[in-house]
Amino acid sequence: MPTFTYSARNAAGVIQRGEIDLPSRDEVNRHLARQRLIPIRVTEKKSSLELSFGTGIKTRDIVIFTRQFATMINSGLPLVQSLDIQAKQAENKALKKVIEAVLYDVESGNTLADALRKHPKVFTPLYTNMVAAGEAGGILDTILLRLATFLEKNDALARKIKGAMVYPVVIVIVAIIAIAVLLIKVIPTFQAMFESAGIVLPAPTRFVIFLSDMLQNYWWAFVTTAIAAAFAFRQYYKTSSGQLVIDSLLLKLPIFGDLLRKTAVARFTRTLGTLVSSGVSILDGLEITARTAGNRVIHDAVMRARTSIAGGETISAPLRESGVFPPMVVQMINVGEQTGGLDEMLSKIADFYDDEVDSAVEALLAAMEPLMIVFLGVVVGGMIVAMYLPIFDMINAVDR
Repeated sequence: MPTFTYSARNAAGVIQRGEIDLPSRDEVNRHLARQRLIPIRVTEKKSSLELSFGTGIKTRDIVIFTRQFATMINSGLPLVQSLDIQAKQAENKALKKVIEAVLYDVESGNTLADALRKHPKVFTPLYTNMVAAGEAGGILDTILLRLATFLEKNDALARKIKGAMVYPVVIVIVAIIAIAVLLIKVIPTFQAMFESAGIVLPAPTRFVIFLSDMLQNYWWAFVTTAIAAAFAFRQYYKTSSGQLVIDSLLLKLPIFGDLLRKTAVARFTRTLGTLVSSGVSILDGLEITARTAGNRVIHDAVMRARTSIAGGETISAPLRESGVFPPMVVQMINVGEQTGGLDEMLSKIADFYDDEVDSAVEALLAAMEPLMIVFLGVVVGGMIVAMYLPIFDMINAVDR
């Protein structure tokens, strides 16, 4: 169970402070009230694991928990017993504590969805809303199976994107290290040799030596500038206008932008289709989907669709106007709305775009490999050639 620190005032007005292990802040407040104490401040004490690595619970852990939970419910086991079994067999200690807290809340009379909502870092709004819909419709086991499938596919999609980014990131890091070693260790040796020879250096050589001198004498300025630029970018991206500008530019990038667009479409259709098929209202579904879009342009387009359907219009019109969603996607959503099979249509689109993301990842990797090789060849090779130019001049002078 989580540990809470509290400060409370007793009947005499004296402030008392302490720590207590209870499932939730509400339980702490009730406990203090029973002790005739007036709560002043109650805060959850984070463990060192949470402070360093967040919750310490991976998507895979949630998937296993959800699928096993669904199997138990489908087999006829009571909700409380199922949670108790899950808590006892959970290998992840952080997840074990969360399940124990959920079990305590359910035993106290809360619904499963309300108990899960107390742990927003572990169970997303999508998760809790689907569970609420499953409880209300008496199909909790079915909903949990859909959730597990959704989480697995969503996690697979995220891993594809991360996998696509590994190669270019590694190449860039290698290039930076190679350039730094050349400028700091190799170039000064050539520079000393040229100075002793007293020859006139060509412009490319002088430029490389200038970079070497700058890096050796003002390396702190490069580091400071890089940190300041990263901080400024992060602060700008936190603003509404900054998110819109940067996310718009990302979607317009060649090759990479196409991958982002297809990923966003796959995530949007998979999330909304899962929510709608689980009985979550279309308005709530669109709001949750917008929050999980991962791109401000997509977020705004989905929220406009929510406003449109709230006013009695269709979802497809705002999506078409955004210019982000391909015409085929918009047309299929329109057909789904007209036929009453929106959830099924969204699932078909998601399956199609999962394959499209695979193709886009392959295209990105195929394009990145020669580009990175050319980049390394031009930069590193150009520096080496620049340093050998004076040597060629010296050889030519001796031959004459």
